[in-house]
Amino acid sequence: MASNSFGNFFRITTFGESRSEMLGVVIDGCPANIAISEKEIQHDLDRRAPGKRFTSQRKEKDLCHIVSGVYKGKTTGAPIAILIANEDSQTLEEENTVLKPSGANLSYFQKYGNFDPRGGGRASGRETALRVAAGGVAKKILKPLDVKILAYLSQVGEIVIKEKKMTFDEKKKRVEKSSFFCPDIAAEREMKKFFETLAQEKDSIGGVVSFCVENLPPNLGDPVYEKFHAHCAHALMSIPAARGITIGEGFFSACKKGSEHNDLIDYEKGRLHLCSNHAGGVLGGITTAEPFFGSVAFKPTPSIGKLQKSVTAKGEKKEFRSLTERNDLCIGIRAVPVVEAMLALVIVDSILMRNALRALS
Repeated sequence: MASNSFGNFFRITTFGESRSEMLGVVIDGCPANIAISEKEIQHDLDRRAPGKRFTSQRKEKDLCHIVSGVYKGKTTGAPIAILIANEDSQTLEEENTVLKPSGANLSYFQKYGNFDPRGGGRASGRETALRVAAGGVAKKILKPLDVKILAYLSQVGEIVIKEKKMTFDEKKKRVEKSSFFCPDIAAEREMKKFFETLAQEKDSIGGVVSFCVENLPPNLGDPVYEKFHAHCAHALMSIPAARGITIGEGFFSACKKGSEHNDLIDYEKGRLHLCSNHAGGVLGGITTAEPFFGSVAFKPTPSIGKLQKSVTAKGEKKEFRSLTERNDLCIGIRAVPVVEAMLALVIVDSILMRNALRALS
């Protein structure tokens, strides 16, 4: 199995499965002398961790351990290795034999001739803890540049938040106070009632995670195949259960005329600037320094408590059912810090690429 690495100049490689003894990520290309600590990385890991209401009740502390690349609180320029132990490695007997409907075991078996029966193996959401850990390092690199990244739950099923006018910091405060990373208090109440009903039905639901980035440096990304938003799309669509992505006004752009969607250009105080931002901060694949925003759609988790018809890898007909207390009702909740992490990884990688090209010119 290849393709366990992501990034060009700032590159991560992850290893470990859903119920293996250990998970790990190696970060290559991190600049030296970046102050970083396990405590700083742990903040986002705690946001993503299971055990909260309406999420998987798998008992994992997700404590991170930096084992290389950092000395006396600063990066050395050497590869950074971060390990996270799997403490709750309970394996369900039914999951050992029956292919999970809409899970990755079928495609893994067809491609490789076998699959890891311990939960979802490499396809499990457990792998995203490593992305978040690496994203914590990337965020620390971005901090002196004041790049602000925020993701939040904007839709659950048919419940859609109302995007109210507020500053980035105001929205961030609301998101951090919310149990579901939702900035709309009224929508959060609706979601809570819906989740309570969904739990009784032993089912799951899809969701949408929206994101926005402020103070994004200009000139990131290159035409034609290294467009900034294309890298973001790759990063975000690599998250387990991601099924769709929009940048800027996305599919709403198809409903508008050019006269309505065009971002007009003006010149004030010695600089060019855009009068609007329908494009979402990217033109021609290159960042404009305007806010970068969009959304990611996540499918319902296939692990539900209802009986579903399936077969074993040998073709024997059987029924599959997951233990609902170990499953997420909506993947979108815990995907919020993962979306932020993947955006941070792309931004740092793009900055290092831009700087490298400048050095060569």
